[in-house]
Amino acid sequence: MASRASSDVPAPGAAVAVPALPGLGTTWHERGARYWARRAWTAVLLLSVLAFVCYLTLRLYLGVPRSDLPATARTVWDGAQAAASVVAVGWGWRKQRRDHRAKLLDPPTPRQTENARRGETSRATGLARAAVIPLLIAAPVLPAIVAWGVGWCVAMLTVREYPGEAGARRWLQTKTIGT
Repeated sequence: MASRASSDVPAPGAAVAVPALPGLGTTWHERGARYWARRAWTAVLLLSVLAFVCYLTLRLYLGVPRSDLPATARTVWDGAQAAASVVAVGWGWRKQRRDHRAKLLDPPTPRQTENARRGETSRATGLARAAVIPLLIAAPVLPAIVAWGVGWCVAMLTVREYPGEAGARRWLQTKTIGT
């Protein structure tokens, strides 16, 4: 519980500053042209990275020695990979949407959003290094794994409002109502 002297509690009659969210700054509050430009830029960057990852995955998959397989088995294997990839895209989409709905029920405060972003970026380097060997082992099924990630990312990009925005709106309402 914050005391009256706490910096978390605004002075009576004082305006509350709009908190900056990672990746959105303070543009989330009014949702004007700058907000949509940031969201579009995020989508362009993420989709560019996804396209590059899909290209690398396809090159790695085509590099797996499938020439030892008979033509019929190779066709069946490639068809199974395509079907698994389509299913994985849908599965990734559904997983992201369920997580999004759950996060909107109890959205994070601006501080929790910032701490979560900081935690994700600090773990990314170690996770990338740890994923190299399993990635090579998973090369034959890598298209389906990447397809799941594509579905997840596209679902994340197409939401109306991020959970961090919903949490910041609630936080801002409690601060302005409490004054």
